Amino acid sequence: QLQLVESGGGLVQPGGSLRLSCAAPRFTLNNYAIGWFRQAPGKERERISCINSSGGITNYADSVKGRFTISRDNAKDAVYLQMNSLKPEDTAVYYCAATFEAVQPKCTDTTEYDYWGQGTQVTVSS
Repeated sequence: QLQLVESGGGLVQPGGSLRLSCAAPRFTLNNYAIGWFRQAPGKERERISCINSSGGITNYADSVKGRFTISRDNAKDAVYLQMNSLKPEDTAVYYCAATFEAVQPKCTDTTEYDYWGQGTQVTVSS
């Protein structure tokens, strides 16, 4: 089975930046669409961004548009979420998720994912 591992979370001050990574040890992500989600205490899980297998399609939630950038480096077999201009309301556990992209590109606000990472904590506070 495909195992996802997030890394890069931590404590950052408002206005700061952080880059999260998503990888799959012993597997390749090159044929998978990847989504980023976050969940704060007492809140529902929120879709943040997604990218299809080739990187040609990306989407962002309005709450992060213009501040976050999703990208992938298939040569390194990794997916990244660059987070800039961080705000306290960005505080949450961040998850990456994957779904196999067989023929049709996958990256919409209704895409369902089959594999999930354990999450990484992002705290934005002064």
